[in-house]
Amino acid sequence: MMHLTLEFGGGLELLCESVKSHNVDVVLESVGEKEGKLVMRDLLCWVKTNLIKERPEMFLKGETVRPGVLVLINDCDWELCGTLDAVLEEKDEIAFISTLHGG
Repeated sequence: MMHLTLEFGGGLELLCESVKSHNVDVVLESVGEKEGKLVMRDLLCWVKTNLIKERPEMFLKGETVRPGVLVLINDCDWELCGTLDAVLEEKDEIAFISTLHGG
């Protein structure tokens, strides 16, 4: 089991019953673990199954986040960490922030 903090902002919290911060325990056996490690690809699948309560297409496109969703792992852009293959560690903080807003 891995304890993580997940933050949703920029309107994405509306997909999670308006809850911005989630302290979660992800059971490694419940995801497609890769050599005993939890990677972002697996976490996104877990989030879709366990946290997104409505309109998952507003968060995910295929197996990744939709364009316009900024992903930070411990305040670092996930593109610098390996995107879908970024390995997560115990107590990591992952933020998902929508940069798209209507007007």
